[in-house]
Amino acid sequence: MRIDLKLAVVVLAGAASVACRQDMQDQPKYIPLRPSEFFSDGRSERPLIDGTVARGHLNDDAAFYTGKGPDGKPLDTFPFPVTKDVILRGQDRFNVYCSPCHDRGGDGNGMIVRRGYRKPPSYHTDKIRQLQNGFIFDVITNGFGAMPDYAAQIPPRDRWAIVAYVRALQLSRSASINDVPAEARAQLSQGGAR
Repeated sequence: MRIDLKLAVVVLAGAASVACRQDMQDQPKYIPLRPSEFFSDGRSERPLIDGTVARGHLNDDAAFYTGKGPDGKPLDTFPFPVTKDVILRGQDRFNVYCSPCHDRGGDGNGMIVRRGYRKPPSYHTDKIRQLQNGFIFDVITNGFGAMPDYAAQIPPRDRWAIVAYVRALQLSRSASINDVPAEARAQLSQGGAR
């Protein structure tokens, strides 16, 4: 009987020690935006220190990150040189993010539109051709009308690359043979253009 009593005490002591543990979900912590008696302002959420910038988010080049000049008006230039690689990157990102609504040619007849979504304007109208590059960048960044913003999905450099590709699409529809360099015209007439 003595062994049974010792065993019972050990089992009870083990059960008691398990009941005293503190799980992560039960730990003392501040829940965001809940009041706090610890801080003099009564808030648990602490304000940022003036001048604090999150790592990688300095965004000190306003033209690059907003598409606007110092006067707040949309830029009509690009904040970096547009090369063939930039346009190819723009084409790639356009095909991923823009073509579902705007279609690959920029006419506004993408698959989403064919399924009932509101049709976006064609890039090939005079009104859209006359928009500043910075305005198009801003529309991609912040959305416009039925178009949602894509700032979270597309980094700024890729947004500019998409703008460059949209401009290339527009030029492809309005170009004439006189816009082709003389040395390349011979390739076109021979059917050897690549």
